[in-house]
Amino acid sequence: MTLFVALAFALILAVPGPAPAQPKDVVIGVIYPMSGPAAQAGIDNKPVFEIAAEIANGTTDLPFPFYQRLKGMPGLKGARVRLIFADHQGKPDVGQAEVERMFTQEKVHAVVCCWHSNVTAAASQAAERMGMPFFNAESSSPGLTARGFQWFFRSSPHDGHFTQVMFDFFRDFQAKRGVKLRTLGLTYEDTTFGADSGKVEKELAARYGYEVVLDLQYRARATSLQSEVQRLKAANPDVWMPTSYQTDAILFVRTSRELDYNPKMIMAQNAGHISSDFVKEVGREAEGTLTRAPFSTDLIDRRPVAKALNAIYAKRAGKDLYDFPARAFTGMMTLLDAINRAGATDPEAIRRALVATNIPGDQLIMTWDGVKFDATGQNTGVKGIILQMQGGKYHTVYPFDAATRDVLYPIPQWKDRK
Repeated sequence: MTLFVALAFALILAVPGPAPAQPKDVVIGVIYPMSGPAAQAGIDNKPVFEIAAEIANGTTDLPFPFYQRLKGMPGLKGARVRLIFADHQGKPDVGQAEVERMFTQEKVHAVVCCWHSNVTAAASQAAERMGMPFFNAESSSPGLTARGFQWFFRSSPHDGHFTQVMFDFFRDFQAKRGVKLRTLGLTYEDTTFGADSGKVEKELAARYGYEVVLDLQYRARATSLQSEVQRLKAANPDVWMPTSYQTDAILFVRTSRELDYNPKMIMAQNAGHISSDFVKEVGREAEGTLTRAPFSTDLIDRRPVAKALNAIYAKRAGKDLYDFPARAFTGMMTLLDAINRAGATDPEAIRRALVATNIPGDQLIMTWDGVKFDATGQNTGVKGIILQMQGGKYHTVYPFDAATRDVLYPIPQWKDRK
């Protein structure tokens, strides 16, 4: 080898090769109500979405196996999770536009959206058309997973699951307390959420032999509910079953007090009745209100994972975990687990990983059997519970073997409340 060739070869060896490619960010769009009547849902959920991303990025620790295996997103060789938030204002057209913007302009790999069922219905159509993953953590309209969509996944129960647990409660409560519940009064707002809830409640009432003495759909965001409460008072059902968002749930309580409407039992379809602003504004006035739920704050100490997460969440949010952020966190962690297992961020890889999801219940903050999706994208491991407002806070009252309080029945009349 000549001196010239030797020097040339040495120079070639000294030149550094191309640096290994850095893993790309995992970018997720989060589209929730951050303004408007249901803004509290978005405000309360934002911290748990951020905590979930921090767990995946290794900057916040939740010391349980499922969360530890996601630390640093090893399936994507250390890619970092980045969230992009948007406000749909509770408007379906805005939600749909934001989904399109997230995928085309922000280049997100998946979206988590939207809380409102009617916004979810519209927004998920855009994702389905574009062939992109759409994850829903809480919208409860049963029809959302009956459209034959390939890209839609929901981790939470729907109103069919929730309403079934209501009627299971009616059956078991009557047997336990020796009372008779024969008539129902249904009130529901006129968006997708209310309409689907009313439909399921009527179907189950017919199946189990209850008489619906009032079937009343009212205008969402109504500014007066005097006529509706007067009709409830006249019908006098054994159980009033309202389906409302926050503002109308609060208005129903205040109008009931004003008109001295005293139902013996109220069984609400979650949503507005479980929201933190409802509890803050009219919690003590809503004494005795029952609601279905997938999670309860009073069960946190019985689940080590929930207790550990609550310690983190409460410092940031200034309140304990409850239904909304609990479902939001579970949904986001389910999506992050799928992306990590996919080992890639292309849409089809994420979709296949979601289809293969199987998270055991003992790793969840929820009291569910787990997370596993059926062919429609619905989680089959869900469970519902029944809560009751007592002393300004919700407590678990059903199933009876998990209850932290006995059922208050009948609800004290307005004149007898302290």
